[in-house]
Amino acid sequence: MYYFLIPLFFGFASNLASAFTTAYSGKWGNRAGTVITFLLRNIFGIPVWAAGFVLSVHESTELLFHLSTPGQVIGWFFIAAGCVIIIIALVSIRAKAAAPAVGNNLVNTGIYSLVRHPIHSGTMLEFAGIFVLRPSAYVGIACITGFLWIYLQSLFEERDLLLRIPGYKDYMMHVPRFIPVLKKIL
Repeated sequence: MYYFLIPLFFGFASNLASAFTTAYSGKWGNRAGTVITFLLRNIFGIPVWAAGFVLSVHESTELLFHLSTPGQVIGWFFIAAGCVIIIIALVSIRAKAAAPAVGNNLVNTGIYSLVRHPIHSGTMLEFAGIFVLRPSAYVGIACITGFLWIYLQSLFEERDLLLRIPGYKDYMMHVPRFIPVLKKIL
């Protein structure tokens, strides 16, 4: 049934709660704030919502459309492109992705000169690819929920980043959130 929503929502909520590094650090100190953020994001967040996605894929529901060979290629392309974008972004920001801290420096080079949230952009591509490969109502619900969560996550993260990273406000005005401007790429 809709049991996949339990880990999906719990994981998304935990991940969303990880966007308050500055608040946790202000209340319990910088080290504790980083540890709390790490646990919420990497233990209770990402693995749990990912399990929700796996469950949605394995739910037995009728497919919404027939998957052709070109459709499979497109689905796998979206997933691969999302993975590449995420890996490039993680290499660029290193430990700051898993354990952000008050006093991190602004990363605005490489992929971060094109979009502010490349990890979120890559994740959205992966969600789209999963839906193309398994176009069921449950996977559709999981993907739509995922897109909404990513949007909210980016809003909450940006509020936190404005508080803890000097220069982030100016960076926001010049770099788009998820989709790069084509003339910057070319």
